[in-house]
Amino acid sequence: MAGQRGAGILAGLRVIEISAFVAVPLAGATLAAMGADVIRIDPIGGGVDVDRWPRWNDISLYWAGLNAGKRSMTVDMSSASGRDIVRRLIATGGPDGGVVITNLGARGWASYESLREVRPDVILVHLQGARDGSPAVDYTVNAGSGFPLVTGPDVDRPPVNHVLPAWDGMAGYLVATSLLAAERHRSRTGAGQLVTLSLNDVALAFASRLGIVAEAVSDPEPRGRHGNFTYGTFGKDFRTRDGRYVMIVALTPGQWHRLKRATDLGAAFDAVAARGGLDLDTDDGRWAARESIAALIAGWVAARDLAEVQRLLDAAGALWGTYRTFKQMAEDPEVSPANPMFTMVSQPGVGEYPMASTPMVFGAVQGRPVPTPPALGEHTDEILRDLLGMTDDEVAALRLQRVVGEPAA
Repeated sequence: MAGQRGAGILAGLRVIEISAFVAVPLAGATLAAMGADVIRIDPIGGGVDVDRWPRWNDISLYWAGLNAGKRSMTVDMSSASGRDIVRRLIATGGPDGGVVITNLGARGWASYESLREVRPDVILVHLQGARDGSPAVDYTVNAGSGFPLVTGPDVDRPPVNHVLPAWDGMAGYLVATSLLAAERHRSRTGAGQLVTLSLNDVALAFASRLGIVAEAVSDPEPRGRHGNFTYGTFGKDFRTRDGRYVMIVALTPGQWHRLKRATDLGAAFDAVAARGGLDLDTDDGRWAARESIAALIAGWVAARDLAEVQRLLDAAGALWGTYRTFKQMAEDPEVSPANPMFTMVSQPGVGEYPMASTPMVFGAVQGRPVPTPPALGEHTDEILRDLLGMTDDEVAALRLQRVVGEPAA
């Protein structure tokens, strides 16, 4: 089930991935979706995430999605022979090779210093949990980020964790970004390098960019919980007459006036402003009056079915969205080949379903690589023969010695 290689803006770039969980596999999938030849190396039988949920027919859809478009190889990296194979692979690829991404430790034989012995210009991007190298995952990083304690409606309730692995997602894209920055540096200077980043620092950096760190340092009172209100302006969820939920937002004066026009509640909003001495054209004014504004909009939405709410809000150009289940989201025509990002893939044991490639469109490059998920170890023989020049007998001997694995059934 090999994905189409040799297409995309990164065609020719070869990346060796030794990873697990979300962030680094996402980085590899992102690079593969832009045309890089990403070779994921797993232990024989698969790593810790080979069977992770969601699954269908006992097959991990999670693993398939995070490895779509890559080549898969299984190697016993606990053996000297297995480590030698990986190091030889890293040394291949000419000026477009010698690039490694990992979150499984860059020590011993896989350290930057050791890999430089086989490839002096090697680029190694190493994602850690915490900056000091101690373990951390999205769930533990999120707990310390502050976000769960400002999420939810009631200050006396326990923390509310999000189900989106946000820090993993950001870290994955930053791993891909840092790899490309290091590769550009190498193409200009000839020098490789070790790039390190941590999941915890990714969260701290993002919180800093949003002004949250500065707010926390400056304000003697910690930020409270405000439920589903959009902090510092106006936005909230509302329930329609037919039981659907919508999110309505007004971040700018223009969006606020379009919302007033859509709901025909201008006079009522003006009365709210007059009573409180507020200017609802400002974020501060809308935030101060959020409860009163929300009460008026809630009544307006509750008196209408979703179709009518949609018609009126769209006609006025208001900013809003419908809450959907995963199932409803997947039924959207945008989650199909009608959207060029998606391709129908056929996965043995699962069936056909749409798989996304990169959401980026590069005008100078036609088409996107097909994001086909590999079977575990599917390309082991191909890689040993084509990239390392081994014969069929040599490959068979390695398999007999359990240095490399069989492709998954």
